[in-house]
Amino acid sequence: MNVLSCSINTLKGLYDISGVEVGQHLYWKIGSFQVHGQVLITSWVVIAILLGSATIAVRNPQIIPTGSQNFFEYVLEFIRDVSQTQIGEEYGPWVPFIGTMFLFIFVSNWSGALLPWKIIQLLHGELAAPTNDINTTVALALLTSVAYFYAGLSKKGLGYFAKYIQPTPILLPINILEDFTKPLSLSFRLFGNILADELVVVVLVSLVPLVVPIPVMFLGLFTSGIQALIFATLAAAYIGESMEGHH
Repeated sequence: MNVLSCSINTLKGLYDISGVEVGQHLYWKIGSFQVHGQVLITSWVVIAILLGSATIAVRNPQIIPTGSQNFFEYVLEFIRDVSQTQIGEEYGPWVPFIGTMFLFIFVSNWSGALLPWKIIQLLHGELAAPTNDINTTVALALLTSVAYFYAGLSKKGLGYFAKYIQPTPILLPINILEDFTKPLSLSFRLFGNILADELVVVVLVSLVPLVVPIPVMFLGLFTSGIQALIFATLAAAYIGESMEGHH
């Protein structure tokens, strides 16, 4: 009962995180729900960039790839390598999911550093990278949780739940709690790093607007790419673990 109570509290805490606010926000009412409008705007921009780039890359495919097609094939090979390394031989069906996670987070992170969001004035709040909002990172983390539960159940059926008493039933509480802490760690790691990077750049630009912020911005680009890779790698690792059993 203590484990169940702890798990329920963890879920409630994850839900309450969606109410965390940093700064002001542009709120939209969708039915009975209140959402952060600026996050939807920047997310749509990121999705448009990804769809537009993919459309340009594949509109005239060549047997010997050149230019943008060559670049996108390299990106696809990289995502396939990450998926195969973490998931194993059955990685194929999961390449689209891992690739979507990696590309969305990567472009979202870089958009916060490269796109001049601050130029666009809103009635309330300001535009920033989608991953700068805890709601986005929690949603991505919960999608990852659903994915690895689905992967385990689709391969093992109800036998998937046997992993909770391996290697010994004594670890049942810890194994159950682990499934609730995974989305927490995924969401907070991504949110914290992107928010901190943008805050540091904003502070430095306000204090020393000419030279000092430039190397910090380049460091932010590198960090943003690493965070996208970490998230995608962990998502693939969780899926592989659920399909293979306890590690």
